[in-house]
Amino acid sequence: MFSIRTFWNDLRINKTMLLVSLVLFVIGIIAGVWLAVPLGEYLEKQLEQLRGVTQQLQQSNNVELSYFIFIFFNNAIKSILVIYLGVFLGIFPVIFLVMNGMIIGFLVYSRNMEGVDIVTLIVKGLLPHGIIEIPAILIAAAYGLKFGKLILDSLTTWDSAARYRLKTERKQFIRSTITASFWLVIMLVVAAGIESTITYWLVRS
Repeated sequence: MFSIRTFWNDLRINKTMLLVSLVLFVIGIIAGVWLAVPLGEYLEKQLEQLRGVTQQLQQSNNVELSYFIFIFFNNAIKSILVIYLGVFLGIFPVIFLVMNGMIIGFLVYSRNMEGVDIVTLIVKGLLPHGIIEIPAILIAAAYGLKFGKLILDSLTTWDSAARYRLKTERKQFIRSTITASFWLVIMLVVAAGIESTITYWLVRS
C-alpha cells in the first residue's frame, strides 16, 4: 500500500487536479502582489502571527529542534486535513491554495518594497525547503480537490450504473489517500529538516 510506485501511479491518475492546484496557487501568488495594497493590512497580520511564533521559538534551548517540530506538525496537520476536508466539495483546498499563494506573493512584494534583494530572499529563504514543501502542499490540495469532485459527481449523478461506478471510485480514492498521507509526511519531514537547519542558517547568515 505504501510503495512509492503506488504513490507515483496515483499522482499520474490525479494529474489534472495537480494542475488545477498549481494554477490556484499561482493565482494566489499573483493576487498577493496585485492586492497587496487593499489586503496588505490583513496579509501583514498573517505574517505578524508567524513572526510572533518565530520569536517564541528562538527563545527555546534548542532553536533548530523547536523549529523542526513546529514546522513539521504545522505543515503535516494542515496537509492531511486539506485532503479530507476536500469532502466538502473541495472548498477548503481552494481556500488553502489561494491563501498560501497570497501570503507568499505579498511577502515577496512587501520585502521588495522594503529594498530587500528578492533573488536572495527566494534562493535563501524559500527555495531550499520550498522545493519539497510546495509540491507536498500542491499534492495534498490536489487530493482534496479530487475528493470534492467525487462528492459533487455523486450528488449530481442519478444513473444507477454511474453511481455504482462512482462509489467504487470513491473507495479506491480513499485508499489512495492513505498512501498519499504517508508519503506527504515523509516529504514534510525532509522539508522541515531543511527549513529548520539549512534555510535557518542561510537566512541568518
